[in-house]
Amino acid sequence: MRIILKNLFLLVIFLALLLVFFYKEIGDIKHLHIQNIQRPEKGASLLAQATEYPSVTEQERCVQNTTAANITGFSTLPGHIQDFLYYRHCRFFPMLLNAPEKCGGAVNSADVFLLLVIKSSPGNYDRREVLRKTWAEERLYNGVWIRRIFIVGTTPSGSDNKLLELENRVYKDILQWDFYDRFYNLTLKQVLFLEWMAKNCPNARFLFNGDDDIFANTDNMVLYLQSLKDNDGSKHLFTGNVMRNVGPLRFAWSKYYIPVQVYESNSYPPYLEGGGYLLSSYTALMIYYMSYTVSLIPIDDVYLAICLAKAGLGPTHHLGVRTRGMYIPSKQLDQHDPCYYKEILLVHGFAPHSLFIMWQSVHDPNLKCEHLRKSSEPIIPGKKTIKKPEVIVTTDEPQSAMIHN
Repeated sequence: MRIILKNLFLLVIFLALLLVFFYKEIGDIKHLHIQNIQRPEKGASLLAQATEYPSVTEQERCVQNTTAANITGFSTLPGHIQDFLYYRHCRFFPMLLNAPEKCGGAVNSADVFLLLVIKSSPGNYDRREVLRKTWAEERLYNGVWIRRIFIVGTTPSGSDNKLLELENRVYKDILQWDFYDRFYNLTLKQVLFLEWMAKNCPNARFLFNGDDDIFANTDNMVLYLQSLKDNDGSKHLFTGNVMRNVGPLRFAWSKYYIPVQVYESNSYPPYLEGGGYLLSSYTALMIYYMSYTVSLIPIDDVYLAICLAKAGLGPTHHLGVRTRGMYIPSKQLDQHDPCYYKEILLVHGFAPHSLFIMWQSVHDPNLKCEHLRKSSEPIIPGKKTIKKPEVIVTTDEPQSAMIHN
């Protein structure tokens, strides 16, 4: 009887030790998978309403969702749409190039007033080099810091990927993930950047998000953001060229084709055209938190608006954002007159050499713009400006805008 009791006692001790060990292992796993995202202390009231979602780890690598083939009409969809549906759930791709100290670390990231987030492609070395020497130059302007980061995927070209590696070694300004860099992955690129920001640069005041083929007057952006009353980045800001009453294009030949299998609704919420826009860090983090509740769609500017709409937020229009280009239908006026570009925030559609020339011209201390009429509504509050012509848009497809004086 004693032997039985002794063995029973030892068994209880063994089971207790096993339970403690098991509990510790589970705790370690939870610690590995669930990481609290740092948030700005200011403006936390609305952000507190958003659930803290776990960041994706290497243990959750992407695998094809074969059940997507069961979607009605799947077999009739173009191959790139089928691929998108197979992998739209994927939120983790290994990071190949990183710049974790871009903002001085998460704790010191509040020192960054404007973070320039530039969507680029691996082969666009010439564009990146020009931007580094012009509007994306990292500098102290009007007492605040401007920093830049390029976000890219991969390409089959080994030379392009090697060049990116060399660029980042010199400039430390590239984030690259291991996914194919193409149009239908732009939304993925945005979401992955937002995750990086939440970890490495959560307190940067404001962000400019744009393409690498635009002319951006980042000096004016700083002046505009500094003019905002009661918003140091801790409140909602999402401003640019607003598109309203637009829905998905159902034509398979269109670059922007979105079938009902990807997005059922026939209308998009108001959104900002993706050529370039400004947002606060508060808004950027809100988009990130909401993104875990919204399935990816290929059109990144629309996707960001959907995430914000779910949080009860929306975009505002800014006259200085010209994402559809500038065309001046007058033989008496030069459409490349730098005076037209001196007072705006951005214009979309610039070749690298044209951008370099325009930047130098706009910053020429001898530039005279008295030949242009003055406007009573300055683009930058408190700053004189030229009259801004009306932009006429005739279709939902991106095109050059017509401007009338």
